[in-house]
Amino acid sequence: MRKEIRFAGFGGQGIIKSGIITAAAAAIHSGKNAVQTQSYGPESRGGACKSEVVISEEDIDFPKVTEPDVLVVMSQHAYNEYAEDVKAGGVIIMDPDMIPHEKELKNVKVYRLPATKIAEELGRKIVANIVMLGAFAAITGLLDKNALKESIKVNIPKGTEELNLTAFEKGYEYGKNLLKN
Repeated sequence: MRKEIRFAGFGGQGIIKSGIITAAAAAIHSGKNAVQTQSYGPESRGGACKSEVVISEEDIDFPKVTEPDVLVVMSQHAYNEYAEDVKAGGVIIMDPDMIPHEKELKNVKVYRLPATKIAEELGRKIVANIVMLGAFAAITGLLDKNALKESIKVNIPKGTEELNLTAFEKGYEYGKNLLKN
């Protein structure tokens, strides 16, 4: 079981943090092997960035994502660059408010989650990535919900736990509803 996940968007959206939280949830809280890598443009905010996670029951001999099983995408630029790389039968979880122009994609399941809007309703746009993580947990079932919540608690700024866990739950519920429909 080797699963490849790519989080992509622009700097300042918490893309790197999403990968770190996911890898820690897998390795520390789920007893799986996991590796996380990241890359971003020279800008710290606004430039393209991605965070990749490989999760496996076996040893991980190659740490890079070559054909993601899951793409969690939060910007048009990232969508344009990575949507066609998703493995046949794979999953794309996207924020449609941030990606107004979609491609015609075959053999992938696309889930649309207004993560930025949900985060704004919670009062902090900055937790949109955590809303996406909640949906990721519900839609993929790759990691236990509680493992992700534990990883969130130790990987976010102190004092923001309640907000982040609420954001995660909102995303999780939204993701579960997307699966039903």
